[in-house]
Amino acid sequence: MRSGEFLITGLGTVSAVGGDLPAALENMASGKRNASAVTLFPTSLPYPVFQAGLLESRDDDLEGLRTIALLQCAVDEALRTARVASTEGQRIGICIGTTVASQLNDLGFYRAYRESGTPPLQPVNRFLKGNPAEYLAHRLKTRGPALTVVNACSSGTDAVGVALTWLKAGLCDMVIAGGADELNHIPYAGFSSLGILNPGLCAPFDRERRGLNLGEGAGVMVIEPRAAAVRRGEKPDLFLAGYGLSSDAYHLTAPSPDGVGLRAAISAALAEAGVGPGDISFVNAHGTGTHDNDLVEGKVLAELFGPAVKVVSTKGYTGHTLGAAGGIEAVFTAAGLRDGWIPASAGFSLRDEEIPLAPVCRNTRINGSFALSTSLAFGGNNAALVIGREG
Repeated sequence: MRSGEFLITGLGTVSAVGGDLPAALENMASGKRNASAVTLFPTSLPYPVFQAGLLESRDDDLEGLRTIALLQCAVDEALRTARVASTEGQRIGICIGTTVASQLNDLGFYRAYRESGTPPLQPVNRFLKGNPAEYLAHRLKTRGPALTVVNACSSGTDAVGVALTWLKAGLCDMVIAGGADELNHIPYAGFSSLGILNPGLCAPFDRERRGLNLGEGAGVMVIEPRAAAVRRGEKPDLFLAGYGLSSDAYHLTAPSPDGVGLRAAISAALAEAGVGPGDISFVNAHGTGTHDNDLVEGKVLAELFGPAVKVVSTKGYTGHTLGAAGGIEAVFTAAGLRDGWIPASAGFSLRDEEIPLAPVCRNTRINGSFALSTSLAFGGNNAALVIGREG
């Protein structure tokens, strides 16, 4: 059995499917889908979303910055499960992916500027303080690199991959990595303008899929070299094995129809992990429920792993959480390996004959040591993570 050099010692997540990882797994096991109308901001658009519940930031200076509140919840759980007692002064790297935080959550400032020409500076101060990685480094008093990745819907996956490169380069002794994003009026209206929001519930890979549902949440991992974990008395069986990224540069919002970028990212992740397609026990696919994404991704996965590969899209439970998606899905992928099962791919019922595979239709046992999590993003970005389990 291969041993991992960089162990995953902590997992944390919050989303519409659960306020922490155990709740999320329980709800996915029962097929619970907590979609609703938008209540976080006024809108005339009718599309359902996956809201994470009522949260407020624990820092009064950041009141109203929901992404930070979501991130705090996931990080606290991850550190707790990793049994990290203190972070102050430690060489801990922090890498967080997002799309909304630090760039799209300043509507109030722009509205006031347009209406009066002299807006209050409180939104600007909140904006400047709201960089997720820098905020977290300040809150935890860590001594290590801190980076926020804004790379569209692959941001969370890329953040975990960047963190792995830090560990390999010896830049830190531990990393907190993943993604966080809040529901926000700008992407909600933007995806509506693109015509890819589903008026019902999303159905990834289904023949009758009509688009995605937006969601929000956060998912983070604590990752550290084996020697450091052992010194702390930790002996987890999960590890981060490989990361791959690519850009196909085909279109601003659509993946290349031949899947060249996704194929390259997956191949790079497998190569870094030192495993082959036959070693992958399941794939947690990007699986948005949009026509082009599911078609391209399904063809590539079937080509690389065979049409019988076990595939799930957990976006049927969380919605598409944008920059948080890769972080949340990496956490779910790790949990699936650890616990030996993956949930039914919510929303799927009808096989699409154009897609040479179908996702799992029921809760499915997993017997394997490696799994893959994939992300496709606007701008032609593609990213993949290989996660392993010892034992």
